[in-house]
Amino acid sequence: MTEARAVSGRTQACRATVLPYNSIFFPTLRAAIHTWLFSVFPFLRWWPLVTRDTLRADLTAGLTAAIVVLPQGVAFATLAGMPPEYGLYAAMVPAVVAALFGSSWHLISGPTNAISLVVFATMSPLAEPGSPEYIKLVLTLTFLTGAIQLVMGVARMGTLVNFISHTVVIGFTAGAALLIIASQIKNFFGVSIARGSSFVETFTQFAAQIDDINPYVLAVSVVTLASGILSRRFYPKVPYMIVAMVIGSLFALGLNGWFDPAVTGIATVGALPGGLPPLSAPDLRLETIRTTAPIAFAVAMLALTEAVSIARSIAVKSEQRIDGNQEFIGQGLSNIVGSFFSAYASSGSFNRSGLNYEAGAKTPLSAVFSAFFLVFILLAVAPLAAYLPIPSMAAILFLVGWGLIDFHHIRGILRTSRSETAVLAVTFFGTLLLDLEFAIYAGIIISLLLYLNRTSKPLVLDVKPDPAEGSYHFSAETGLPDCPQLKMVRINGSLFFGAVNHVQQALQEIDERNPQQKHVLIVASGINFVDVAGAEMLAQEARRLRRKGGGLYFYRMKNAVRALMEKGGYLHEIGEENVFPVKSHPVSHIYRRLNPEICRHCRVRIFRECQDRLPNGEPRSAANAAGASPMNT
Repeated sequence: MTEARAVSGRTQACRATVLPYNSIFFPTLRAAIHTWLFSVFPFLRWWPLVTRDTLRADLTAGLTAAIVVLPQGVAFATLAGMPPEYGLYAAMVPAVVAALFGSSWHLISGPTNAISLVVFATMSPLAEPGSPEYIKLVLTLTFLTGAIQLVMGVARMGTLVNFISHTVVIGFTAGAALLIIASQIKNFFGVSIARGSSFVETFTQFAAQIDDINPYVLAVSVVTLASGILSRRFYPKVPYMIVAMVIGSLFALGLNGWFDPAVTGIATVGALPGGLPPLSAPDLRLETIRTTAPIAFAVAMLALTEAVSIARSIAVKSEQRIDGNQEFIGQGLSNIVGSFFSAYASSGSFNRSGLNYEAGAKTPLSAVFSAFFLVFILLAVAPLAAYLPIPSMAAILFLVGWGLIDFHHIRGILRTSRSETAVLAVTFFGTLLLDLEFAIYAGIIISLLLYLNRTSKPLVLDVKPDPAEGSYHFSAETGLPDCPQLKMVRINGSLFFGAVNHVQQALQEIDERNPQQKHVLIVASGINFVDVAGAEMLAQEARRLRRKGGGLYFYRMKNAVRALMEKGGYLHEIGEENVFPVKSHPVSHIYRRLNPEICRHCRVRIFRECQDRLPNGEPRSAANAAGASPMNT
């Protein structure tokens, strides 16, 4: 019986030991597994949010985007030197993969204007556009582009997009929105504008052809535009874009029935080639890779910049957080997989992504539905595209472009900051007048320069001891005069290589203005970071003041800053006794090091220590003490 009780006691003790271990270990393991699954399969994060209502919204948005991509895909593929159907193929499989493995809930990937231009400009010298050799090279380019993007995402280089400031995104979005509108002017008014014309050239050519505006085309465009505006205003729950397309198509059909189509000149999308994307294989021979790799890197950077910028610009409206690394991975996988399904290099589309958000999409399933609707259209109802008027498409894109301009934030930027206004202007006009990638790079560079200019000049503020009883703080609002021998300043900002000169100059100007102020106390609570250059500067200033008979002191130095100073040996040069912790009275210690002869005749006496004794401990005479202003430290 005794032995049984002992065994039972040991068993209960083991259970008591194992249960707390299990209660800690298994939840931690479960959380780690969830984190891993979410990183590998990011669609698991938003999948639980799918409901009947979101499915209905995503189906509507997907159908709208599928209809819009029809003329765009054909046009962009032609622009890239590829057969027209390849533009539609690029809007199928890549769009699904990017939606499932990216982080944005509204970004739709596929063929884009900028990527198409770059592909044609870089690949046409290597092979005849449209030829089998050309297609093979472009598919290889697509595969390498995706591989580069995937490697950058896995290497966690998505933080690069953090350098794209909110103002850059606003300016880029507004400029791109006007580019969308400008690109549809020829279709909206029925005039002839050369392909590839710049923003200025588009309006120059349009102004020269005002007398040639096709009234029938313009009528269809205006009816579609008005239908969309009125539907969105009075029937917000009805998909206004589809309403506008249907009304515009019926109106165009009526015009063509009343007048001869040769008279109206209303062009339609036309019959499209049906069929699923055929399987393909990029040319991965070493010679081909060597030829296309440099081009692939440029395309990869442009595509990533476009995709992440578009995702972030829409996230400003949707209030969603974008994971740059996940977007890199999603874009990379979409191009790698797309190269095996006859798709050329794709990226995020401003037109379709903005349309997707405006159409009320709730989850990335809208992009998946868009791809499947596009397949369905090609297989089943491709002939019906012959009745979809291109002017109606232009009017819809007018609405999309106008909706992308964030007037609220633009007004706020113009009112509050000249520097941010400069960034906005450079990005906006760079997008309009130059090209998209240059505008983004220029905006990023200017933002960084302005940031470095601000951080390279930390605020060096005069402070005095707070006169409140028992206070340990130093304040700039006491109204007290300077001590003739001890200067107290607060530094607000990091001491890195770019700020060293500014801070060192401020410290040296102290004893230049008053040679008696050989002692300097730095309230270091505002210094969050110090690099090697900053630490060396502080040690140098400490040696300089020591040679003059003074010293450099620190109060409330943060642990991270102190750790670096200790590790590099700089704290030893400054003197550990010169660094005072929180809730201490540094003036009490520094006062003993001041020159007693200067203190003897001083009438400022802003410290409590000044009132009764000199720094050497000698009592003050009654005559010298008269007129003193007792203060607390």
